[in-house]
Amino acid sequence: LTSTLGGDGTILHAASLFATARSVPPVLSFSMGTLGFLGEWKFAEYKRAFREVFVSGAPDPLPAQRSNETTCNDGGAGPTSTSSWENMRGKSMGASRNSRILMRNRLRIGLFNSAGERLPHEPPFAHAGNKCEDIFALNEVLLHRGALPHLSHITILIGSPPHQRTLTTAIADGFLVSTPTGSTAYSLSSGGSIVHPLVSSLLLTPICPRSLSFRPLVLPANTPITLRIDEVNRGKEIEVSVDGVRRREGLKTGMEVRVIGEEVRTAGAPGARHWMGGVPSIVRSGGAADGEDHWVGGLNSLLKFNYPFGEDG
Repeated sequence: LTSTLGGDGTILHAASLFATARSVPPVLSFSMGTLGFLGEWKFAEYKRAFREVFVSGAPDPLPAQRSNETTCNDGGAGPTSTSSWENMRGKSMGASRNSRILMRNRLRIGLFNSAGERLPHEPPFAHAGNKCEDIFALNEVLLHRGALPHLSHITILIGSPPHQRTLTTAIADGFLVSTPTGSTAYSLSSGGSIVHPLVSSLLLTPICPRSLSFRPLVLPANTPITLRIDEVNRGKEIEVSVDGVRRREGLKTGMEVRVIGEEVRTAGAPGARHWMGGVPSIVRSGGAADGEDHWVGGLNSLLKFNYPFGEDG
């Protein structure tokens, strides 16, 4: 179990500690920061929250993780053994306790040079225990021109070879690929859509594009996305950030960022389900089967969704 005390940035930091791991322990978050859209519990409720977690009967996921460690590769994200969570997703954690697990999708990100070779990890992702070549992000991956005065030229390709097709070349300050969880973050400030966290999708959002006809896109989560630094890019380097952690060395002409959604799905024989991917967040259920009350309430109370002008907040 991972517990966070703070705002949404604290939750992102906790998730980044597992940015090179396929399995993430359940996250119990207490909202104490300036913005708590992702935080589910108030700190004053900590006794109730921990009591509901520890008496819920959910087994320890760590033994299954230790016995099923694998190495990531170019072939896509394989199964993550989280069999101890098999009965938790979207369900009550007890007959009289209104907590449940919300699985949040992540992005799987790979960085490549112009020759198609992987770029080495930088701190904090580079460490002795890192067996994964990809980086996982809960919110987004950002490409940005940084302090350079010239707009970035980023070619966007959809699909995998030999069926890869060029979508367009984004001429903009930068470009975002976000998860549904990240749709209420930088993507929202850049004009992107708001997407429910249970919708398996990727968001493509330009940042201050030169063309007024460049609109944000929402694609299926299993769509391979390649962002290539175009040959006509005038800046020396394009900055790359993963969930707010900026890479010290930027990307030069011809280098690529390859992104695909880490889908949350089941595998295995009927009756023996195993969850693959995702960040399990402990949330309270509003009593409804879908448990969407917190998300809708956050749009209204925190983001002031469609709030009329001239009225007190």
